[in-house]
Amino acid sequence: MRGTRTLRNVHERIVQAPAETVGALVDRLSAPDDPLFPTPVWPAMVLDRPLGVGADGGHGRIHYRVTAYEPGRSVRFDMAEDGLGTGYHRLDVEPLGPDRCRISHVLEVTMTVGKFAFFKLAIEPVHDTMVEEIFDNAERAALGSLPHPPARRPRRALLVNRLLWVRPAGVPVPPNARLLHGAFERPDFTDAWRLPLAPGMPRDPRAWRHVLPFTERGADGHELMLGEDASHLDFRASVLVDDDSVTLATAVRLHNTRGRLYLAMARRVHPYMARRALRRAHRRIAFAARPAGERNARTAV
Repeated sequence: MRGTRTLRNVHERIVQAPAETVGALVDRLSAPDDPLFPTPVWPAMVLDRPLGVGADGGHGRIHYRVTAYEPGRSVRFDMAEDGLGTGYHRLDVEPLGPDRCRISHVLEVTMTVGKFAFFKLAIEPVHDTMVEEIFDNAERAALGSLPHPPARRPRRALLVNRLLWVRPAGVPVPPNARLLHGAFERPDFTDAWRLPLAPGMPRDPRAWRHVLPFTERGADGHELMLGEDASHLDFRASVLVDDDSVTLATAVRLHNTRGRLYLAMARRVHPYMARRALRRAHRRIAFAARPAGERNARTAV
């Protein structure tokens, strides 16, 4: 077809483990204990039902549907019409003996010339890195450890990762931020910003202590409160962690005219600074999290 290009991208690796063991890991794709997808650094695979023909979903901005599935051996995903183009990607496990197998991933898509160029420039480095980390996780989960250095993350992949990292959404101050609500009877200013948590990211609010460089004012369950007092205003920040998100909420109490003047200026830049601090901490903690294959390793039978 004129004006289109067909991309074929193939990765494969020999794993020193039975095909049944590695195939059982593939069967857990998109499950809560998915041992393969390298979350939380890269987008997790999310499907609208357990892995099987007809399941819809994707990872990040890439959408697809399961069109073929042989448990323990192979799964094929066909691209959605509004995606990169027409095609599929598939993951296969091939036995090579009683304790050896090959895991492979094939991406084949026909796309416009413009999308082809964009894929080669921006998406392919991320795609290649994700697939190699999926293979790393398969080895970790099947063998208990990785028998070689982990896949390298190229600078271009990390740059795209940084540019596309999820951004905080403004939300009301959560009702269960009890420490923050109890800090001031009538705060003069409040706001809150939230980010989703991926599997493997810590739920202990103290892990987020470095979000803001303020004095710790208390901790209660899933909430950590920081803050400072000054002659013109008092400031409190709450880091609240629940099962699927982290929220950075702030409250300010003013004392005098100088405080009101300060807040009038600071509230113009405060949202940007709060979002930036939360986003940077979120990405740093994601990169420090244990790989999926290490977190969810177990013997598959």
